[in-house]
Amino acid sequence: MSDSHERPRAPDYTNAAITMLGVNLMWIFFVIWVLFGVVPVLLLALLINHGIDRYAAVRN
Repeated sequence: MSDSHERPRAPDYTNAAITMLGVNLMWIFFVIWVLFGVVPVLLLALLINHGIDRYAAVRN
């Protein structure tokens, strides 16, 4: 039995997580579009974009 403190690197799932976020946003936008029309989808997209911009400004 070896008592090594070296562990293998954990896999980087960042690309997979971002891809799945995009897929989930697409179907959520589609359902909102079917139920309420295109205007709420555009408003939600603008709200999400504004939130991302604010988050990026705070990080920098």
